[in-house]
Amino acid sequence: MQVLLVFIDGIGLGRQLPDNPFAFTETPCIEQTLDGRKLLAESRGYCGPKASLLGLDAVMGVPGLPQSATGQASLFTGINAPKLMGQHMNGFPDQNLRQLLARRGIFLQLHKHGFRTNFANAYRPPFFDHLYRGLPGNRYSCSTLVTYYGGLLFHDLEDIKKGRALFMDITNNVLNKLGLEVPLITPEEGAERLLKIAGHYHFCLFEYFLSDLAGHKKDRAEAKRIVSTLDHFIGTLADGIATDQTMLIVTSDHGNLEDLSSGEHTLNDVPALLIGSYKVRQWLAKRIFNLTDVLPAVLKILSNDNKTEASVNA
Repeated sequence: MQVLLVFIDGIGLGRQLPDNPFAFTETPCIEQTLDGRKLLAESRGYCGPKASLLGLDAVMGVPGLPQSATGQASLFTGINAPKLMGQHMNGFPDQNLRQLLARRGIFLQLHKHGFRTNFANAYRPPFFDHLYRGLPGNRYSCSTLVTYYGGLLFHDLEDIKKGRALFMDITNNVLNKLGLEVPLITPEEGAERLLKIAGHYHFCLFEYFLSDLAGHKKDRAEAKRIVSTLDHFIGTLADGIATDQTMLIVTSDHGNLEDLSSGEHTLNDVPALLIGSYKVRQWLAKRIFNLTDVLPAVLKILSNDNKTEASVNA
């Protein structure tokens, strides 16, 4: 079985409240996937024929609001990074977190087990100047660093044009605004492209982070646009995967966008939207409770390579 992990920065499971764009935005695709339910705290625990929705603890026993650096490090290493560091750390990983990512990054761990992996995101030309110098400084995301330490090739704009990668905003609208000549695509086309890309690997990761930026800005119009984009993107992924071959996991590192009243991160659980085999989803529901549980679960799914649902019953 293959695993497609879609990481969406800064979304938690908020309640049906006026400041939650997952409540006030129409999300027909997600609601179809969740049998009429929205991506809200009230829907947590749903398990239907196509999908399940779990809530994952992003606080992990450390006082304070969950933050990006330690949250993503926990997700991508399976280690409780806030506990290790003694606090939740915002922004980009410092040298200590970089060392953790270099030792325990998700791609490195999967490679040790012989799995083919891919980070589906593409980068703009200026990034490659930094890459050639070994990514100096502390201005790189956890996803970039685990890709680097895992020895993967980074995708560029030519890969986008040839259908081998996606930009972080899915549609290439950001690239067009920057004056880069890359064709615009719809969220549906982006999802279809990602499914084709993921089909060549045991494990594929895609990251979207405009959600966290919009949450900090408290921009209702932008938040509504982002939720609509994600709705069509996730819905198309859900409709397109072969559930006997692929497990789709959509999750995050901390809450933010689901509460536009403050512009700060939240204590809410983050979603783990699971789409795929019913038996595998049942197995996951008993084993993933916080951010550190995702990577071990991915390893377990991929290690059972007889490709039958019963292989995950252990």
